[in-house]
Amino acid sequence: MQRTNAMVAIFSSLFLGAVAATFIPGCQPNKPGPALTTDSGSTTTEGDRKPAEKPKPTEKPLDPVDMPPPKPTLGEPMPPQEGLKKEEEKKAEEKAVEAVKPAEVKPAEVKPAEEAKPAEAPKPAEEAKPAETPKPDQVVALAPNPPAGDPKVLTDNPVMKKGDWGQWGGNSMRNNVPITDVAPMEFAPGKFDRKTGAWDSKKAKNIKWVATLGSQSYGNTIVGHGKVVLGTNNSNGYLKRYPADVDLGCLVAFDEKTGKFLWQHSSEKLHTGRVHDWPLMGICCSPMIEGNRLWFVTSRGEVKCLDTEGMLDGKDDGPVTREPARIFDVVRADEAADDKLGGILKELEGGKLSADLRARFATAGAELDAADPELKLDEKVKAPAKKWNFKAKSNGIEREFYLMLAGPRLSAFRITTADDKDEADVIWSYDMMKNLGTSQHNMCSCSVTTWGDLLFVNSSNGVDESHLVVPAPDAPSFICMDKNTGEVYWTDNSPRDLILHGQWSSPTVAILGGEAQVLFGGGDAWLYSFKANKGKDGKPELLWKFDCNPKDSILELGGRGTRNDIICTPVVYDNKVYFATGQDPEHGEGLGIFWCIDPLKRGDISEKIVKNRDPAKNPVARKRIQAAVEEEGDVIEDNPNSGVVWKFTEYDWDGNGEIDDFLEKFHRAISTPVIKDGLIFIPDFSGLFHCIDAKTGKVYWAYDMLAAAWGSPMIAGDKVYVGDEDGDITVFEVKKEPHDPVAEINMLNSVYSTPIIANGVMYIANKDHVFAIQEPVGGEEK
Repeated sequence: MQRTNAMVAIFSSLFLGAVAATFIPGCQPNKPGPALTTDSGSTTTEGDRKPAEKPKPTEKPLDPVDMPPPKPTLGEPMPPQEGLKKEEEKKAEEKAVEAVKPAEVKPAEVKPAEEAKPAEAPKPAEEAKPAETPKPDQVVALAPNPPAGDPKVLTDNPVMKKGDWGQWGGNSMRNNVPITDVAPMEFAPGKFDRKTGAWDSKKAKNIKWVATLGSQSYGNTIVGHGKVVLGTNNSNGYLKRYPADVDLGCLVAFDEKTGKFLWQHSSEKLHTGRVHDWPLMGICCSPMIEGNRLWFVTSRGEVKCLDTEGMLDGKDDGPVTREPARIFDVVRADEAADDKLGGILKELEGGKLSADLRARFATAGAELDAADPELKLDEKVKAPAKKWNFKAKSNGIEREFYLMLAGPRLSAFRITTADDKDEADVIWSYDMMKNLGTSQHNMCSCSVTTWGDLLFVNSSNGVDESHLVVPAPDAPSFICMDKNTGEVYWTDNSPRDLILHGQWSSPTVAILGGEAQVLFGGGDAWLYSFKANKGKDGKPELLWKFDCNPKDSILELGGRGTRNDIICTPVVYDNKVYFATGQDPEHGEGLGIFWCIDPLKRGDISEKIVKNRDPAKNPVARKRIQAAVEEEGDVIEDNPNSGVVWKFTEYDWDGNGEIDDFLEKFHRAISTPVIKDGLIFIPDFSGLFHCIDAKTGKVYWAYDMLAAAWGSPMIAGDKVYVGDEDGDITVFEVKKEPHDPVAEINMLNSVYSTPIIANGVMYIANKDHVFAIQEPVGGEEK
């Protein structure tokens, strides 16, 4: 099976550095262009582990000068990082920007909630009957400054309905089965000119519009409030201030009807590099939209709330306002003959902007009026750093700017206002790395979900570059926030120093057995369930936990072992929880497990437990490399409190009395299952597409797609769609009888995301484009 595209994986491994040197430079940026249309149209600790400290109660929005700048706009060489006096520069920059800092977001302190009743194992019962329609407060537009008070409490599970597709999986139960009358089967993406990127629609079929993304796109498409939003990198260069050769994490929004580009949120790369923020990966999560508010996690480890309108509504909604936006950088060249900075600084000292500097402003889309502005040297900044503030007309509008000199770098900033129509409008921002001390591995990626006013986020805390140490074991892995204000209600650090690699699973929330449960796939490969409420004293109440690995499985570097992670998102269906185990795609193929568990039990509901022959060593402390070590006297026993309903590792589905070593085994998976009419459909990373009975675990069939699957399936009507690394969208029927695909459409590039349907339109994103697909009424081709 081909693995070329996997070399720029969403989740990078120990040896990717050498591989990336070969493949990443070959990724050419796409040419910017508008959307194209057709003419027609609880602390869970063990042993003596100490609890994590409470997070700091305040947070300020991202200050661009706190992070090293991207590559220079006009190609000046970057100076060696070790040659900069980082601490002095940072202090000078922090002082210099004080006068123009946007308002701080100050989430309230974590206050103790009323004591919750002890968790008890409920009697088996049917899931609460869902309401016919969602509660009104789930879909109304949120006020920028909502009234204080306890979060809204939901009493029913969300109901899937026609319309927008506001979050990963459609709602907090995460089952990707939209209610729709359409299931497009006849469509073709057309072609793109390799040199210009122009779309040739002559051979396209039923494509409503197509929009250009960056060179790599992994997050799933979300549709809400008239916007189509998804994550990518900056290889398309939509914003003039960030040319296509500047690496960023980008969240881009398009008009739902036309595909016109509307606005972009830009996350500059972390200066710590690939250990925290892998090159060219972009924004890997799926955002969430409710009304006119959007939440997502940036590649810098921040949780952000945005106005879905961006600045297009003519308002810079707060409390985050007046954000400094980097326009460009000029870096001193190693060779004096090539240096541009010296001449620019000489004129600045004389109170003027050089022609070279003006040209850079114009190139970045901030052309200045011909009149010389009054440059004011900020006396608060200590030498050798310097800062010049000035006001000038830019594109006919009076704007505020400043120039910051730190070491060999001069950076230009513009204060963001409602005049910046293509910029995102940030409502609040919370930096998990700064405030909680998290240390994400390679990428921060969590597709957040809500329950009433509660927002749940996986922090992506992980191992360091050696893959041997968890540098921030006390930092939270899972947090609960107020979605309106960014206040942190509680945090949990149960995985602690047992994190195997990264933490990239997304949370699930549902009422199960009369209790609202939030499910978190921890980086220690345990699935945790907490009460979905405000918690108590900054901590959640644990309901149950489940070890997803066999107790004798072993962790080995580079994925050579048998100890897997949870990367998929758990799905709730018929009072059961379904999920698969897998590893970072760069670790390659291997065997996995597909689990069905009963969430109505309490405590440790793992399949097995570990004891030691020496009673003095019991209970046995959890271990990262191997849970049960025979040489240390550990023994594995059945857990009398097990919540396992069934598991799938291998199954003789063809009934020949033998287990096929490939077709009849479940392999590692990063995909999320989809379930309808009692049938589960899930691809594994080895390219097998499985059909399983949801109640019994009986495997009805498996189909080899001959390509790895990164995304997840979608069921529309009686069809199930799945994309693969070869760029194929393969369509099957929702039935248990083995059969070949009923359709296979190639989308021209790898499909790492998941198809969705919203308002009668199907959306499929490949690596560099998003397609809106709509079959016309009456069968006429568009």
